[in-house]
Amino acid sequence: MDEILITGLTFQGYHGCLPEERKAPQPFIIDLALRLDLSAAAATDDLTNTVDYDKVCLITAAVVEGIPRNLIETVASSVCDALLREFAPLASVAVTLHKPQAPVRRNFSDIAVHMERVRHE
Repeated sequence: MDEILITGLTFQGYHGCLPEERKAPQPFIIDLALRLDLSAAAATDDLTNTVDYDKVCLITAAVVEGIPRNLIETVASSVCDALLREFAPLASVAVTLHKPQAPVRRNFSDIAVHMERVRHE
């Protein structure tokens, strides 16, 4: 299976369980792995045989910048679901959602969740 990778998408959102996380925006960084057969796109050089990267980014932004959620797990799952709904050629979507300013009382370089959803048809 072929893969399109989009890494380092940065958004501002209000996700978290604590009241202070809902008051001021915080950064969320997304890495996407979109799995699909790209042989037709490579052979035809035609955008209609792949996924539009800009549209992928807009859909991801709508989720991350949209309704505040308690858990980044919920946000990542929602991104997966939205992309699978929008792009029929996708066999699976993997999302890594980073929350670099998570309210943790220890030094850390990153906190992230990674999940993959596979199309079942």
